[in-house]
Amino acid sequence: MDFSLTEEQRAVRDTVRSFIAREVMPLEQEVLRRERAHQPGLDRSELRELQLKARKFGFWGLATPEEYGGMDLPAVMQALIWIELGRTFVPFRFGGEADNILFHATEEQKREFLIPTIEGERISCFAITEPGAGSDAANIRLSARRDGDDWILDGEKTFITNGNDADFAIVIAVTDREKGARNGGATAFLVDRAMGWRSEFIQTMGEGGPASLIFDGVRVPHRNILGEVGQGFALGMEWIGKGRYTIPSHAIGIAERALQMAIDQANTRETFGAKIGTNQAIQWMIADSETELEAARWLVLRAAWTVDQGMDPRHSSSMAKLYGAGMVNRVVDRVLQIHGGMGYTRELPIERWYRQVRLYRIFEGTDEMQRLIIARDLLRGYTKIGGHLA
Repeated sequence: MDFSLTEEQRAVRDTVRSFIAREVMPLEQEVLRRERAHQPGLDRSELRELQLKARKFGFWGLATPEEYGGMDLPAVMQALIWIELGRTFVPFRFGGEADNILFHATEEQKREFLIPTIEGERISCFAITEPGAGSDAANIRLSARRDGDDWILDGEKTFITNGNDADFAIVIAVTDREKGARNGGATAFLVDRAMGWRSEFIQTMGEGGPASLIFDGVRVPHRNILGEVGQGFALGMEWIGKGRYTIPSHAIGIAERALQMAIDQANTRETFGAKIGTNQAIQWMIADSETELEAARWLVLRAAWTVDQGMDPRHSSSMAKLYGAGMVNRVVDRVLQIHGGMGYTRELPIERWYRQVRLYRIFEGTDEMQRLIIARDLLRGYTKIGGHLA
């Protein structure tokens, strides 16, 4: 059993690490300054400039098929890259990406929505969550009513990432309430902002913020259905599923950077005439953090490996999401404690991470939903203890 990275994986990871260190990390102090002034850490043009620099290095469309100009990287490679992205708090991501379910679009829809999104000319958002339908996504109420060659959308979506900036939304709406969303009663629509929906900013404890999307008699042409009528819930679950190994991948990068800050602090900060790293209390926090970080790393890489093997990744991805999200919260909390009062200030990124990573236990499936999935799989015999080694 070989746990080492291949030469290609190591080369790609090291190239990404070098790019982040050279082009992105130097922006960190300016990002912190702007955020203290309640400004975005990066504006859209600055993000675009960084993405184009990365494109020159060949990093464009990590998950995008080669026929659309992307890299179409295996899941394990993507996970390794997301780890590196997590090592900086600058809100950077590689360009050339589009929502995974947009590849179900028709050729006409691809020209109008998919290609411009990949090229960075348009911004999308995915809208399934509602005020009364978070973890219970099958309980969505936003309706789509057929009217000739159009559909009329009425209702509200909430906590929508990119909802304030999006040019169009992928909206999951109820088209047959008797069937129910889970059983073919929901459909995905591609809805331009110009069609009449509006967004309202939601202030959160993190930087930036999601949006509520309001649909009041929004008329959408039948040709804007993504996939087929009744396929909306399945597409929604496909969209959500991808985040369950990329989110904890990002969490690993955050935890690695934060833990290194704690080690540096323990080796330099003195109290009562000695380095604080000589104290058992500090040593145990560092030891526990490293142990949990290593465990999360292998859960995440195994989940990504499962995807690459063409196996059903839901069980392993739920375990990775559950443990990785909890791990990064515990590690950042310890790192803040080791830094004392300075860790609580906005001069360092620690308190920023503290607020940011709390969301990881909620979005793309809460801790409770991951536990439900894991337990259900075992109780119903969908998987065995020990997974693929059982």
